[in-house]
Amino acid sequence: MWTVLLLLQANAAGSDPHASSTPSLNSSVSDFLVLLLVFLPIILEKVFAGFHGLIYDNKTESMRTINLLQRMNIYQEVFLSILYRVLPIQKYLEPVYFYIYTLFGLQAIYVTALYITSWLLSGTWLSGLLAAFWYVTNRIDTTRVEFTIPLRENWALPFFAIQIAAITYFLRPNLQPLSERLTLLAIFVSTFLFSLTWQFNQFMMLMQALVLFTLDSLDMLPAAKATWLYGIQMTGLLLVCILQFFNSMILGSLLISFNLSVLIARKLQKNLKTGSFLNRLGKLLLHLFAVLCLTLFLNNIIKKILNLKSDEHIFKFLKAKFGFGATRDFDANLYLCEEAFGLLPFNTFGRLSDTLLFYAYIFVLSITVMAALAVAFHNLSDSANQQSMGQMGKCTIILKPETAYNLIHTILFGFLALSTMRMKYLWTSHMCVFASFGLCSPEIWELLLKLIHLYNPKRICIMRYSVPILILLYLCYKFWPGMMDELSELREFYDPDTVELMNWINSNTPRKAVFAGSMQLLAGVKLCTGRTLTNHPHYEDNSLRERTKAVYQIYAKRSPEDVHTLLRSFGADYVILEDSICYERRHQRGCRLRDLLDIANGHMMDGPGENDPDLKLAGHPRFCEEIKRNLPPYTAYFTRVFQNKTFHVYKLSRNK
Repeated sequence: MWTVLLLLQANAAGSDPHASSTPSLNSSVSDFLVLLLVFLPIILEKVFAGFHGLIYDNKTESMRTINLLQRMNIYQEVFLSILYRVLPIQKYLEPVYFYIYTLFGLQAIYVTALYITSWLLSGTWLSGLLAAFWYVTNRIDTTRVEFTIPLRENWALPFFAIQIAAITYFLRPNLQPLSERLTLLAIFVSTFLFSLTWQFNQFMMLMQALVLFTLDSLDMLPAAKATWLYGIQMTGLLLVCILQFFNSMILGSLLISFNLSVLIARKLQKNLKTGSFLNRLGKLLLHLFAVLCLTLFLNNIIKKILNLKSDEHIFKFLKAKFGFGATRDFDANLYLCEEAFGLLPFNTFGRLSDTLLFYAYIFVLSITVMAALAVAFHNLSDSANQQSMGQMGKCTIILKPETAYNLIHTILFGFLALSTMRMKYLWTSHMCVFASFGLCSPEIWELLLKLIHLYNPKRICIMRYSVPILILLYLCYKFWPGMMDELSELREFYDPDTVELMNWINSNTPRKAVFAGSMQLLAGVKLCTGRTLTNHPHYEDNSLRERTKAVYQIYAKRSPEDVHTLLRSFGADYVILEDSICYERRHQRGCRLRDLLDIANGHMMDGPGENDPDLKLAGHPRFCEEIKRNLPPYTAYFTRVFQNKTFHVYKLSRNK
C-alpha cells in the first residue's frame, strides 16, 4: 500500500506541467501527514485487536479465557511487535532475528551500565573498562543470554543495572537540584521497566529495600534520599500493578508491606538517631522488631483481603529450603530438587578465580567491610562525643554513601546467590563492578597503605592504575584468543526427535486440538504449533499449579480411568509422554518427578532405598510405563498415534 500511494503521488506530480522537479518542504510535510492519516487508523485498529486478543485469550489454556497481560510479563514483546510492524524493516529482517538482536542490544546497555557504575564509584574510566572485561570473560557465570535468550531476566537485568548506576549517582552529596531531579527520573523509569519485565521483581527490590533500611538505620545514608527511593519502588510497582490489571501478587508483595512499615515505624519512633551507643543500639533493635512485625501484619491482612495464593509456593519452598520443617508439598519439592534452586556450586569460585575476579573481589570486600564496621560503630556512638569526631570523619571519607550502598548491595545479593544458584547472575555482574571499583579507588589504596605504613600519594596513584592495567593485560593474553574462536564458531540446534514431534503435530492434528504433557515441552508445542495447552511453565498462578499437578499424574501410579478422567476434565485431546521423565536418571532417588508425585500421593517410591513409614504401596502400576504395553484397560481410553525414540503421543477417547 505504501508503494501504491507513492506511485500515485509520483504520477500526479508528473501529469502537472508546472510541477517542480524538486519537491518543497511544505509538500513533503503534507505528503507525510497524508500517509499518517491514511495508515494511523489501520495501525490503531490492528493494535487494539491485538490487545483484545491478549486480554481475552482462549487459545493458550484449555477451557479458560485468561488475561495474558495480567498473568505474564509480556509487555516488552507487545511493544516489540508494534515496533516491528511500524518500522520499514520487515523485508530485511525476520521477526525472530529482530527479537534476538533487540535482546543482544539490551545486553550491550547492561554492560554499559556496569561500566558507568564502576566509573562513578572509582572516578576513572579504567575501572569501568575492567568491569566490562570481567563481565565478558566470566560470561558463563554472569549471564544466560547466550543460550536462553527470551528469559524474563534478560529483559529485566539491564534496567536493574541502569537503576543501580542512577542510585549510585543519586547518593552523591551536594548534587545540583536539576541533576537530582533528572537522576530521580532515571531511577523511576528504570525501576518501572525492571518491574514490568520480570515477575520476580518484587523480591529483588525487597533486597534493595533491605539495603536502604540497613544504611538508613546506621546513619550511612541521608534519610531523605532513602525515603525518595522507598517511594519510587512502591510507585513503580503499583504502576505495573495497574498495567497488569491489578495483579494481586503485586499488591500482596512483601516489598510494599515492608516499605510502608519502614515509613510508618520511622514516624512513630521519634529521636531514633540520638543518645549513647547502648541507647541507640537498643532503639535500633526495637525499630527492627517493629518493622518486622508490622510488615508481617500488613502482608497477612492484604493477602486475606485479596485471598491471595499466587506466591504461596515460593514461601513453602523457602521454608523447606532453610530447614523450617520437611514438606511433601509437590510444588515446593519441585523447586527444591532443581539444581538451579540449590546452593551455589563450589566450582563457580574456581572459574571466577581463573580471571582473578574472585581474588580482587575478596580483597576489596575485606577492606570496605572493615571501613563500614568502623563507620557504623562511630555513627552509633554518642553524637555529642567530640573526641572521636576526627576519626569518624576519616571513616566517612573512606566510605561514601554510594560506596556503602554498593557494599551492602553486594553482600546481600551474595548471600542470595550462595543460597540459590539461579540468582547468582545478580551477584556476579555486580561483583565485576565492585572489584574493579576497589582496585581503582584512591580511598581503598589509601586505607591499605596506611595500615601497612607505606602511605604515599604517589604510591596510591601508581597502584590504582598499574594493578588494573596488569589485570587487563592478563585477561587479554589468556582469554582473547578463546573468545575470538568462539565468535568464529557457528552452532546449529539439533534435536531431531523434537522437530519430528512438532512437524507431526502441525500436519496431523486439528488446530484447535488440546495437548497435555510436561510444562517445558508444552511451551515448545505452543511456540511451534500454536495448539492449546492444558498447562505451561508460568507457575505464579495457583489454579495453574493445581492443574499441572493433576496433569503430571501421567507419571504417577494411577489407573487409566483416573488419568483419562483428569485429562478430559481439562479438555485434553492428546497427551505426550516423555521417556526422559518416565525413566528419569538425572536426579537422585527422592527428587525424580515420579518420586515427587509418589510422595505427594502417599505412595512408596520405586527402587532400593528407604521410604517414610506412612507411605503405602500403590494400587496401580506406573501409568507412563504400563500404557506402552497396550493392554485392554489402557487401549480403551488411549490410542497411540505417534512414537519416536523420545516421545509417545496418545489420543484420548471421548466416549468414556
